Amino acid sequence: MNIQSAEFVCSNTNYRKCPEPNKPEFAFIGRSNVGKSSLINTLTNRKGLAKTSGTPGKTQVINHFIINGAWYLVDLPGYGFAKTSLTNREKWEQMIREYLIHRTNLLTTFVLIDSRIKPQTIDLEFMSWMGNHNIPFAIAFTKTDKLTKNELHRNMVAYEKKLLESWEQIPERFITSSESGTGTMEILSYIETTIPLFE
Repeated sequence: MNIQSAEFVCSNTNYRKCPEPNKPEFAFIGRSNVGKSSLINTLTNRKGLAKTSGTPGKTQVINHFIINGAWYLVDLPGYGFAKTSLTNREKWEQMIREYLIHRTNLLTTFVLIDSRIKPQTIDLEFMSWMGNHNIPFAIAFTKTDKLTKNELHRNMVAYEKKLLESWEQIPERFITSSESGTGTMEILSYIETTIPLFE
């Protein structure tokens, strides 16, 4: 897939105010500071499309972008640690849950995982919640350029073993790096082949 255009559409805190669900949609989510905005910018080849920050919790709303005038890319708030109040975090979590459950045109949610660290309970619990609600998702391991090939392989094997403790089949997985562009074509190809499933 060739990204010819990528434009910001709107930001919302309520799924009911999101654009009409008349186009296929793909969302990106992960723990705060996992590199989500950087990956979105790399995928679209637009440096400033999604706002990046060294401060966890930068994204606090549901951001819609229209890609090639044909499908939506959605930047969701990160879950987990953020320098904000517990009340705000609870509001974010409710906003995310309602969006994921009720957004009828959402074809796949990419759950971003930091490849450098061991499996985190918060990520595993979130993916389990997704599975329990029959919400299709894929896993994108980020920051893989920070590891040697052996380290990356070891970490991937450890994660797969952990997932297989509770999953019969592991979701689609992607190895990515915003620095090198690794995984960009694979994710875009996946999106391209998934779009026809939209009815």
